[in-house]
Amino acid sequence: MQECDARMQERAAELMEQVRSMLKDTTDILQTMDLVDSIQLLGLSYHFEKEISEALNRVHDADFNDHPLYDTALRFRLLRQEGYHVTPGNMLLRFLGVDVFVCFIYNYVCKSNLICILEMMEDFCFKKTNEGGSFMSTLGSDVKGLLSLYNAAYLGTHGEIILDEAISFTRNSLVSALADLKPPLTTQVSLDLETPLCRRMRRLLARDYISIYQEDATRVDAILEFAKLDFNLLQSLHREELKNITKWWNDLASSKNLSFARDRSVECYFWILGVIALTSILDDIYDVYSTLEESQRLTEAIQRWDVKIIHQLPEYMKDYYLKLMHTFEEFEDLLASSEKYRITYLKEAMKDLSEAYFEESKWRDQHYVPTLEEHLHVSLISSGYPTLQCASFVGMGEIATKEAFQWITSFPKIVQASAIICRIMNDITSHELEQTREHVASTVQCYMKEYGTDVHVACKKLQVLVDDAWKDINEECLNQTAFPVALLQRIVNFSRMMENIYKYIDGYTNSSTKTKEYISLLLVHPVPL
Repeated sequence: MQECDARMQERAAELMEQVRSMLKDTTDILQTMDLVDSIQLLGLSYHFEKEISEALNRVHDADFNDHPLYDTALRFRLLRQEGYHVTPGNMLLRFLGVDVFVCFIYNYVCKSNLICILEMMEDFCFKKTNEGGSFMSTLGSDVKGLLSLYNAAYLGTHGEIILDEAISFTRNSLVSALADLKPPLTTQVSLDLETPLCRRMRRLLARDYISIYQEDATRVDAILEFAKLDFNLLQSLHREELKNITKWWNDLASSKNLSFARDRSVECYFWILGVIALTSILDDIYDVYSTLEESQRLTEAIQRWDVKIIHQLPEYMKDYYLKLMHTFEEFEDLLASSEKYRITYLKEAMKDLSEAYFEESKWRDQHYVPTLEEHLHVSLISSGYPTLQCASFVGMGEIATKEAFQWITSFPKIVQASAIICRIMNDITSHELEQTREHVASTVQCYMKEYGTDVHVACKKLQVLVDDAWKDINEECLNQTAFPVALLQRIVNFSRMMENIYKYIDGYTNSSTKTKEYISLLLVHPVPL
């Protein structure tokens, strides 16, 4: 096995240099965009961050007029997802088939009045569609272009109404065209309709796209071979990490006192690929097992963070509390002297999490249904995402500065948005099951009570909040901050996971469903070479 891995690593290193040369030597802008897009979708971009940055600078600065929809939308997506401030105006004006005069109005007259131009474009769109004009007929056959626009439009921000319209139009057109498509386009359209590219988990996307790219007549064989080898080498590394985490978990979960906790070490690894599973046990203690008095004792103990007070806890909590203290000590020991302060921030995040869990325990026992705003004030913290995102910064080296920890623990807008996606998607898929037992009211129940709606309307309205949260994330990734993109991407990746875990079902609690398939693809079955 080790000899096989060594040969794979040697061949992968050769191919990586070939791909690096392609990125540097390709001068044609369209070829550069296709090359960058393939490398990113195949999960290889982490090898070529510098080269991709330089390539996209060339794409951004190039004269880009009179290109078809596919190329224009691809340029928009590639640049915007990397933080470039590009506007959708020209892309969508071409998409709607607006004549040169309207383009002139947009570029030179109406840029100062976006609402005016959007209203004009929406009116034009309506007329084109209802008058039987070229809007539908000229674009209906351009499936590749429609798919490119569809994925680009999901990078929209608040106020970009025309991108919302583009999503609606392209989705309907792609669904209508799906039955007549052939592989690999059929597969690609089906997967993107389920979850657009910008919301897909990167490693699962790579696994899916390897199969799609392999059937593409325009593929570059060196890139395809490198993608397969790289995926399998990473999978081998993940397996070794998972073995160590499983040993740690079995040592903790072997305690009879924690038999009520969900055995989800593999699922936790898939979900966060390495962030602590202690929060999952803590959730089960508050949510499933402990009385209100016992929850209060645990909350007070975590606030004090002192092993000497363990005698105040019920017997079944002592193993967990000791493991919590010991694990944080291990984290601190692994950090350099200049980085040990990070554990203080993580401790405070754990304290906030336990307080949120305890507040929900009180609501549950009092049968209290708060307002949606009141619920989210607590449940965004109890989602665990603010704590886990802080934890993900701990081992990130020099780029995770003290200022970065001050920022991440201040609950900034992008973290709030990520927590909203986590909380609401979780509640929409799990609220019915949870209400079959004694459980705190979910955001669904809160919305129904506050606004007097049925469950269908409540879920639909809450999904709007999820979509708005994605726009918040898009906006924050476009804003220039003092922190590296790698830190922001950690938060984005947490949000992407919710699209996989809670898309249709609570895939964490019911992990034998789609989650099992995802875990098999990522951690069990290598890509055939």
